Amino acid sequence: MKKSFLFFLLGIFSTCTVLAQDTIVKGSVKDAVTNEPLPNVTVTIEDSGLSTKTDALGQFIFNKGIPLGEQILKIEQVDYTTKHYPIIVNQGQTVDIQDMTLAYNASDKKDLYIISISDDQLNSEDDGLTSNVSGLLQSSRDIFLNAAAFDFSATFFRPRGLDNANGKVLINGLELNKQSTGRPQWGNWGGINDLQRNQEFSMGISPNDYNFGDLAGTNNIIMRASKYREGGRLSFASANRSYEGRLMASYSSGLMEDGWAYSLLASRRFGDGGYVEGTLYDANSFVASVEKKINDNHSINFTSIYAQNRRGRGTALTQEVFELKGRQYNPFWGELNGEIRNSRIRRIEEPIIMLNHYWDISEKTSINTNIGYQFGETGNTRVDNGGTRLVTFQGQDSYIGGARNTDPTYYQNLPSYHLNVDGGPTAYDYELAYQAQQSFLNDGQFNWNELYTANANFENSVYAIQEDRIDDKQLMANIIFDTELNENIRLNAAVNYRKLSSENFAEVSDLLGGSGYLDVDFFSDENIQSTDGVLTTAQSDIRNPNRIAQEGERYKYNYEIDANVVGGFAQAVFKYSKVDFYLAGNVSKTDYQRTGLFENGYFAGNSFGQGPKVEYENFGVKAGATYKISGKHLLDFNGAYMTKAPNIRNTFANVRQSNMLLEDVDSETIKSVDASYIFRSPIVKARLTGFYTTFEDATETGFYFSEGVGSNLVQEAITGIERLHFGAEFGIEAQVTPTIKLKGAASVGQYTYNNNPNLTFYSQEFGTGRAIFGDGTTNLKDLHVAGGPERAYQLGFEYRDPDYWNIGVTFNQFSNAYVDASAIKRSTAFVIDPELYTDTQFQDATAGGNLYVVSGGEINDIDPAIAKQLLQQEQFDDYMLVNVVGGKSWKIDDYFVGFFATINNIFDQEYKTGGFEQSRRVDYRSQLDEQTNANGPIFGNRYFFGNGTTYYLNVYVRF
Repeated sequence: MKKSFLFFLLGIFSTCTVLAQDTIVKGSVKDAVTNEPLPNVTVTIEDSGLSTKTDALGQFIFNKGIPLGEQILKIEQVDYTTKHYPIIVNQGQTVDIQDMTLAYNASDKKDLYIISISDDQLNSEDDGLTSNVSGLLQSSRDIFLNAAAFDFSATFFRPRGLDNANGKVLINGLELNKQSTGRPQWGNWGGINDLQRNQEFSMGISPNDYNFGDLAGTNNIIMRASKYREGGRLSFASANRSYEGRLMASYSSGLMEDGWAYSLLASRRFGDGGYVEGTLYDANSFVASVEKKINDNHSINFTSIYAQNRRGRGTALTQEVFELKGRQYNPFWGELNGEIRNSRIRRIEEPIIMLNHYWDISEKTSINTNIGYQFGETGNTRVDNGGTRLVTFQGQDSYIGGARNTDPTYYQNLPSYHLNVDGGPTAYDYELAYQAQQSFLNDGQFNWNELYTANANFENSVYAIQEDRIDDKQLMANIIFDTELNENIRLNAAVNYRKLSSENFAEVSDLLGGSGYLDVDFFSDENIQSTDGVLTTAQSDIRNPNRIAQEGERYKYNYEIDANVVGGFAQAVFKYSKVDFYLAGNVSKTDYQRTGLFENGYFAGNSFGQGPKVEYENFGVKAGATYKISGKHLLDFNGAYMTKAPNIRNTFANVRQSNMLLEDVDSETIKSVDASYIFRSPIVKARLTGFYTTFEDATETGFYFSEGVGSNLVQEAITGIERLHFGAEFGIEAQVTPTIKLKGAASVGQYTYNNNPNLTFYSQEFGTGRAIFGDGTTNLKDLHVAGGPERAYQLGFEYRDPDYWNIGVTFNQFSNAYVDASAIKRSTAFVIDPELYTDTQFQDATAGGNLYVVSGGEINDIDPAIAKQLLQQEQFDDYMLVNVVGGKSWKIDDYFVGFFATINNIFDQEYKTGGFEQSRRVDYRSQLDEQTNANGPIFGNRYFFGNGTTYYLNVYVRF
């Protein structure tokens, strides 16, 4: 969002057009980001022939021949975005318009969605970047996208129902979306706001100079040292959202006379807990960027980013837990030796280095060559309670072990568990439920001492902290070509290559007082006793049986993924007086291959060494046009057809244990069109867009424990998914007075599944096979795709005082959000009695393994009306959030001092931002028991709750 101060003196209205001899129009112009005076800005009173330039202090004055009445003041400067200010000139009056602002145009290309981030945005809560959309949208002149990024994102709102995997994030032209998930990992460059001012955002599938792009747009963060203006900045922030404090310092030299430029930044974010209890925050970020302008044609830039981040995690809660403990409750933490310790810690430490060469072959043609390298590790910890010990009794070796679930919200710890009994609860059951309730209310936190005590009683640990690690090394390179054939035609083209080598393994992070951890699967179906002391299938690595893992060692699973993506795109943009249009196309080839470093006992012969290589060839085409009805009225159209390779996560079956590939996985096909009406005037700006998008052959995967699939931890694969997204979005703002701006935004959409896709299960119990229920489909058609509210509305205003203070208020209404539906619950598994499963049928699977078709006796007392109710997708309640933002700045000698503050959800509204149905018990009778339980369902839906009232305050000094 481009912020600007609009201050002018209102005189008595006059329609006279005579020339005033003693009438004066004067003012000043400043940079919107640095707040420094701008010299040599051209200031024009339109249609008058009067023009002047600002002096060294940014001041200008007109004192002769000024026309009276309503006039338009135009201010323009090279490399800045031109602005128009309405004024009223009266006989004998002085119009004094101080501190008008111009925003720096980093790209030097005129685009509606160029970003230049102001202090207000830089000082705002940067951790919002980790939410679904605000990181990609971050800032834009588009009114609707502004609302989506800064006000709607707290609710997990997704513009047009799109995931952030549908958008591209680039730094200096290099794509940084993760190949494992397709999503950008904003934590890799978090906390470096001051050096992320200059960004180019291409909305949706509109043209982009660097990349073919995607449905949710393309954002290129420009981190060239020569593009930063000379100066420094110090800031301190305090908040109660994710971190409690942030310190940041940066300095940029600007382009010096010898052709060198450099920028440096260091920041720290910290806190023992955010709004949700026990969510520690420990992050440090460092950036260094150096550029050498060799001559007028060549420049080389080097940028390095180190952003280490360590955060405590929270989780989704059932309604029962929420009513007992509230939305700030987090079961993952407990006290140990008087200090709070969270069992679920997420770490990110993946430095990025890149080298960029800029070659201006001529004034109209340039080649940009980029190479980058990202390396490091991410980790997620959790408690491993499957510890097993090999003991000898009466001369026979046997395994004992396994420990109770340590989660305080484990279903057996809650009141509902004691009330779910056949024939209804008795007085004794109510007594047990009351005791469970009081115990949970009085404590309900993670018991670390219990884990240490249990480990002290045995030679090996029964509990340990497991860290799931991903150590990535990624090489990125591209060559980007840009040329203007003439004043009407411009061509862009690029060749891109990315190579990923990813190590994935579990590591013993903490033995919790024990001496080692036996690396076998206690939950194996194999007989727990073994005469030779070795359980073959239970071994994580049969090449190293009964291994005792120590802290820092790999165990459970260990494999590598190699991925290569090569592609290219070409684009032609045509601009004429009445019509602009573009054509673009891309091609790519993607391949993945797994190499197992452990030979898992369940997948002996199909887990160690290189697995099969899978390849996908993809392409895309897009086109669009803008028809200029007039300078104020525009019509814009875009259309695209593209295919996308599945990401790594959605390609492999039981990837931690085997080399198997998922069956029936193909490239996703996307078709999308949108049409917009755009209105732009000096006072009012608005956009109304309608969109229609279809997705085919998509794949979704998940892992969970299900009693309906052999009481196992299973991988669920939903393939051949079709989705339909359509709707409209609207944004408008009006500068109703020199100091007051009104704004509004709205999004109305519907995002649903458009078919009944295939549903397949993979588990170590099936070995190299797979399982389906009935015909292998799930009845998802017409259910809503979970992903935030489908409808969002905003009304707001901003007041900017000539004395450098401002305040704004927005009212945001949300509705039509849905829980994520369970696929297995809507398959044949719903009508099969788990106790009447027939023997598993075997058929030859296309992959060479077995296809297990689960069937059996159907439940014969199903009431259709009740069944329909049990399968009804839950819709969340509507809610409104009111947010306030404000700030003030002062100039003291050569220093600029200011503060920026926001208060979100000032009325402490309780609301759900999302949730999912549990899939542990899915048959009709189990679901009926769940819904009729006296204290609510044991395995009810889990919800993510939004924050209550939160604040963010930033104080800064610029010099």
